[in-house]
Amino acid sequence: MTLRKTPTPPMGWNSWDCFGTTVTEDEVLANARFMAEHLLPYGWDTIVIDADWADPRARSHGYNERAELVIDEYGRLQPDPGRFPSAAGGAGFGPLAEKIHALGLKFGFHVMRGIPDVAVRADTPVLGTALTASQIADQSNRCEWNPHYAGLTAEGVQAYYDSCLALYTEWGIDFIKADDMLWPYQSADIEAYSRAIELAPREIALSLSPGRHMSLAHLEHLRDNATMWRVSDDIWDSWSDIEPNFARLARWAPHASANGWPDGDMLPLGRIGVRAERGEPREARFTPAERRSIVTLWSMARSPLMIGGHLPESDPETIALFQNADVLAIGSSSHGNRELMRDRGLVIWAAEGPHGERWAAVFNTRDEAADETLDTSWLGFGSAPGNIVDVWTGAEVTTESAREQSHDVYSVAPGSTAVRLPLEPHGCVLLRA
Repeated sequence: MTLRKTPTPPMGWNSWDCFGTTVTEDEVLANARFMAEHLLPYGWDTIVIDADWADPRARSHGYNERAELVIDEYGRLQPDPGRFPSAAGGAGFGPLAEKIHALGLKFGFHVMRGIPDVAVRADTPVLGTALTASQIADQSNRCEWNPHYAGLTAEGVQAYYDSCLALYTEWGIDFIKADDMLWPYQSADIEAYSRAIELAPREIALSLSPGRHMSLAHLEHLRDNATMWRVSDDIWDSWSDIEPNFARLARWAPHASANGWPDGDMLPLGRIGVRAERGEPREARFTPAERRSIVTLWSMARSPLMIGGHLPESDPETIALFQNADVLAIGSSSHGNRELMRDRGLVIWAAEGPHGERWAAVFNTRDEAADETLDTSWLGFGSAPGNIVDVWTGAEVTTESAREQSHDVYSVAPGSTAVRLPLEPHGCVLLRA
C-alpha cells in the first residue's frame, strides 16, 4: 500500500531499555494496557517489541551465539512461543497484534537487516523464487554486533524482504524498527525494505537504526525511504549519553517534518534494566531536572518519543512527564525548531506555534546550578514579549524592564525586557510567550 508517513513525530513504548531481548507477551500487554489507560489521551499510541523475539534462550546482557531462532519453512522469523504463547501453531504475532489493536494502539516490532543464520544453515527456500537461503546470504556483509544474521546479495535482497513483509502484514503490523541499516549506511537494504513495504496491503511506518555517525548527506534518501531514523547510537541513563545529543539534534531538527523524523533514540526514563542489555533493575539514574531536560530537548527538536521504561512499575513523577499536554504540543504542532545559542554551558532553543505562540527552552548543561539573567530577545520573544509562562508548571514568569546598562541586568540593553532564570545542574526552563 504505502510507507506510512506521519504528520507528527511517532510516540510510543519500546521494550529494549527495560527487557532487552527477553520481553514476554504478558509484559508487552501490561505496557499496552497501561498506555491505553494513562497515555493514549496524550498521543502515545504505539507498542514496539525490540530485538530477538524469536530466540527461545534469550537472556539479559547480550545475545546468544548460534541462537536457534524460530523460523518458518521460508526462513522468516517467528515469535518464540515460549515467551509469546499466542504465537503457537504458526499464528505468529497476529493474535497479539489483535489484542493491542483492540486497545486502540498500533503494534510494531524490531527486525534485523539480512537473513538469519539458522535459515542459511537449513537452506530454506525463499518464497516465490527458485532461490534458497544459502544462495542469497552475503557473509561479507554481516552485522558487526548481532551474531545471528548474514547480509543479503543483490539477487536475493528484494525477494527475501518481500516475503517477510507478506508475513508481517498477515499479522497486522503497523510499525517496523529495522536495525543495522544505518551504521554502516546500507542503502540497498534500505531501498529494498521500503519497496517491500510499498507492496504490502496496509500502511506501515519504518524506523531505521542505529544512528552512529549519521550524516546529513543521507537526508533525501532517508526521506524517500523511511518514516523516522536514528541520529544517535543507543542512549542510556547517563548525562554523558544525553549531552552529545544537543549537537546532534541541533543539526537535524531543522529538517524534521512530515517527510521524515530524525530520532534522538528512546527515552531511557522510568523503570529500566529489568532484564536489559545493560545494568540491573533500576529507576533511570537521572535527577528530576535531567528528566525534564531530556523530554524538553526531544520535544523542541520534534524527535519521535519512544519510552524505554517498564510503564506499570515506573515512578509516578516520571509518568507525569509523559502527560503534560502543553509540553507534548510542541512536538505535535511547532515549526521553526532550532538552536539559537550555545555558550558557556548555556543552550537555548526556540520554536513557533500555529497560532502565533513562541517557545524557548533554556538548558544548563553544566554540573553546577546557575542563575541566568537573559534579554527576552535572545529567546526569540522580542524586547517586549508580554506574558511569559513556564510550560512545565503553568506558572507565569516574572519579567522586568531594563532601564540602564548595569551588572544587575548584565547583557540586557536599556529598554529591553529581562527574565531571571534559576537553573539546576543539567536542568532547563521551558517558556511560552
